[in-house]
Amino acid sequence: MTDFVLVAGTWLGAWAWDETAAELRGAGHDVHALTLSGLAEKSGTQPAGQQTHVRDIVEEVERLDLQDVALVGHSYAGIPVGQAAERIGDRLRRVVFVDANVPEDGESFLSGWPSGHVRQAIADHDGYWPPLGPQDYAGQGLTDEQIARIVGGSTPHPGATLTEPAVLTRPLGDLPATYVKCLLDGDEPMPAVAAALKSDSWELVELDTGHWPMFSRPRALARVLHTAAARP
Repeated sequence: MTDFVLVAGTWLGAWAWDETAAELRGAGHDVHALTLSGLAEKSGTQPAGQQTHVRDIVEEVERLDLQDVALVGHSYAGIPVGQAAERIGDRLRRVVFVDANVPEDGESFLSGWPSGHVRQAIADHDGYWPPLGPQDYAGQGLTDEQIARIVGGSTPHPGATLTEPAVLTRPLGDLPATYVKCLLDGDEPMPAVAAALKSDSWELVELDTGHWPMFSRPRALARVLHTAAARP
């Protein structure tokens, strides 16, 4: 049995994992889906920066006294999850990045790609990145019902979490990690991921779906997570 801590990406909360979490619990795992500060039911609770989100994850692990932990970060959440993974020490079994950004020391979520439109949107919306509309989910293997569920549950994302730099104390490739690449969102991992995948501690798993597999392929994603957690 593994203690899974599941963290979704921008605009989403713990609710995004409902179907995948149920599958993992059915396989005998303990599952803790976590909503990060400033999102979903925690919207407006406190100003949140990237390190707030790192602390959210570390404190959840410590509060529940979890052992043999698989930290799972989807999309943006890969950045705080990757930092938290090195801070929970021997509690970590494996970190799984689900079509995720990964932390690079001194770099932010918005570093390294044309993100001026995101920065402008944050400036125009009182420091928050507004959620996507239904049209932005096309081509990602989602049904209309799934898209409506994502859009209906999304909340504005705290902009500071996207602009603050990550802080790592050792190479990311030192972590025991699985990277799940969702092929409808592009078949090539980003450069930081490709570099980490050269490590013997990392493995690449491909999933034939889009960027939100917890909605489009929840059972397949659960199988991938179960297998990843079983690796020595």
